[in-house]
Amino acid sequence: MFDSPSLSANQLLMGLPSEEYKRLAPYLKPVSLFLGQVIYEPKQLIKEVYFPVGSMISLVSIMKDNSTTEIGLVGNEGMVGVPVFLGGNTATNRVVVQVQGNALKMDASILKSEFEKGEKLQQKLLLYTQARLTQISQIAACKSHHLIEERLARWLLSVNDCVNRDELPLTQKFISQMLGVRRASVTEAAIALQKAGFISYSRGQITILQRKQLEEAACECYGLIRDEFQRLLT
Repeated sequence: MFDSPSLSANQLLMGLPSEEYKRLAPYLKPVSLFLGQVIYEPKQLIKEVYFPVGSMISLVSIMKDNSTTEIGLVGNEGMVGVPVFLGGNTATNRVVVQVQGNALKMDASILKSEFEKGEKLQQKLLLYTQARLTQISQIAACKSHHLIEERLARWLLSVNDCVNRDELPLTQKFISQMLGVRRASVTEAAIALQKAGFISYSRGQITILQRKQLEEAACECYGLIRDEFQRLLT
C-alpha cells in the first residue's frame, strides 16, 4: 500500500483545482486491490467509489449461463461508482479487479455531496461519464465488426493505458472471458501478434514491445476511444 493520496496518480483527481483536491484529500483512503477482487455485484448498493492508481478494473456483463464479456475498463484515467452521482446508487454490472494495484477509495456519500456543489469535480465527472459511454458503445460495435486479432490489439493497448506499464499479467482464460471469445481464438491472435514482434507472450504474462506497430494492428475503435477521453478530459 502506498503512503498517501497522490494528486498526479489519477487523471480525474489531477484535473481538479488545488483547493478542491485539498478538500477531498482527507476522504481519499489508499487501498491495495488484488486480482479478482469484486468491487460491486449487479444491483448492489454502492457505498464506496474508487479512483484507480496503477490498477485496472473491468465492468463485466454476466449472462444467465454465467458467460462473461467486458463492456468497459477503468484505470488511472477514471473512477468506478458512476451511478452514485447520476442518482442510481446501485451497480448494473459486476465490477472486478483485473490488474492488481492501488486505488483511492472514498465514501459514496462524500462524492455525491461534493458533486452537488457544482464545481470542477462535477464537470469532470460528467465529461468522464460521456467518455465512458463512448467507450462502452464502441466496444459493443467492435465485437460485431472486427477480427479477434484487431480486437486483442485494441484491448491490450487499452489495458496499457489504464496501468501505464508494458508488462501485463494476463492469462488466456481471462482475456477470452473479457473479449467473449474462445481461448483458442485468443491464443491464435496472440501468436500472430508475437510473430509480428509487437508483443511477447508467455504463460500469464504479455509484454508490449512495439506500441506504435500494435496501434497499427488494432482496429479503429482504439483511436476513437482514446481520442474521446483526451478531448473531454485532458
